[in-house]
Amino acid sequence: MSSLSPLAQALQNDVLVISILAGFTAQGLKLILTFFQTGKLDLRVLVQAGGMPSSHSALITALATGVGIKLGFDSVEFAIAAIMAFIVMYDAAGVRQAAGKQARILNKMIEDLFTEKPQYAEKRLKELLGHTPVQVIAGAVLGSVFMSFLATR
Repeated sequence: MSSLSPLAQALQNDVLVISILAGFTAQGLKLILTFFQTGKLDLRVLVQAGGMPSSHSALITALATGVGIKLGFDSVEFAIAAIMAFIVMYDAAGVRQAAGKQARILNKMIEDLFTEKPQYAEKRLKELLGHTPVQVIAGAVLGSVFMSFLATR
């Protein structure tokens, strides 16, 4: 039995730590890319969903890659991690992207219907919920490359 606390034990798990770092790196890249696109430093992108690259995809793909490297790409654990990665990425590019499109339409409808009656106007729905397939693929590539590079050191 280890004398280390559960947190200290978790911090020794290189697959966990590198996966989280891959997610944070993707969020940091969003900040940089947004700055180059807009010329403004918008720190809100660090905590917002959506954008390029997908941090969810980077994190989950780094995790699956790390499990494959540590336990083998033919292991049951890798199969579980890979299936979870596909589910997360499908959700990011499919379900959440569709919800964002619906929010955009609903916001426009509310704007058109209630501009003359502001008492009915609700707070706008969040439109940037999901990712484009390119953003998901970029996150997945980032995560797997990040893990492959760092886990083999």
